[in-house]
Amino acid sequence: MRDGVHYYAVRVFFEDTDLSGVVYHANYLRWFERARSDLLDRLGIDQRAAFDAGEGAYAVSDLAIRYAAPARLGDTVMIETRAEKIARASCRLSQRALRGGDLLSHMSVRVGFVAPDGRPRRQPGGWIEAFAAFDTPSHSPKEAC
Repeated sequence: MRDGVHYYAVRVFFEDTDLSGVVYHANYLRWFERARSDLLDRLGIDQRAAFDAGEGAYAVSDLAIRYAAPARLGDTVMIETRAEKIARASCRLSQRALRGGDLLSHMSVRVGFVAPDGRPRRQPGGWIEAFAAFDTPSHSPKEAC
């Protein structure tokens, strides 16, 4: 993590590709999810403990993804994650997949904190503080998503 950006490297293996050696589109979603999970872990956000305690968990509420260029077998892909907006019950994150300086894919995702019954709930205060410490100064943890 550096300057409000979390970096997560992935390597393209045979299982990630189709017959032509190009990464299958759904694998970008997996990579983005792994990067978000790693970010939460590094911020000290323990989703498992919150879920086990009956507080709730994050759930994806919407996302938009754009594919710009294909990743191929053997590539190293860097996933960059930035917090766009942090609200009481949700977070909007921007994620990019890059090969060197080339943009492969960009995704905007909103995750909401939901109670075990599936209803929106305020995320734990410590989580908002963790995002605020990670976030760049140009964003406020009180902005609405």
